[in-house]
Amino acid sequence: MKRLALFASGSGTNVENIVRYFDGHAEISVELILCNNPSAGVIERANRLGIPIRLFDRQQFRSGEVRSWLEEARIDWVILAGFLWLVPKELVEAFPNRILNIHPALLPSYGGKGMYGDRVHEAVVAANETQSGITIHLVNEHYDEGNTVFQASFPVEPGDTAAEVARKCHELEYKHYPPVIEEAVLKGIPS
Repeated sequence: MKRLALFASGSGTNVENIVRYFDGHAEISVELILCNNPSAGVIERANRLGIPIRLFDRQQFRSGEVRSWLEEARIDWVILAGFLWLVPKELVEAFPNRILNIHPALLPSYGGKGMYGDRVHEAVVAANETQSGITIHLVNEHYDEGNTVFQASFPVEPGDTAAEVARKCHELEYKHYPPVIEEAVLKGIPS
């Protein structure tokens, strides 16, 4: 059984989608949810879903304490699902090619520090883009620069608001992230 830990900073809709996808899976289980925001909606979701959740601060994240929790839980893969902090180099090195993130744009466009959630969708609309989408990528020690594993796009129609772009983006996230995680975990990621 491959054991996943999910990291989130916000409401946790992607976390819930991933947990439900792998519920009862023969080869993959979600063992732990980690959160850096004590007021995040993901905490209530984790409790409702019956998945253990641990809160942490920057010092615990950077000191290696969080990595120790992952090792104690025998975690095989780390999945970022709406997690906003840069992952420390030592954590990336502890899980080589086994940390995935989903970004709400077609990287390399609209990526990097400070580009997340509605900020991305507002920038896409402001630039009059005709398409946007999602990128699932490996995590390295830089924001949104890890190798791309999967991308999917949708048209941005004239008159679409940032909220409409976000809605379309979430549909792709919910549809694609769990099966891409499943394939990566079971088959590995080609280098």
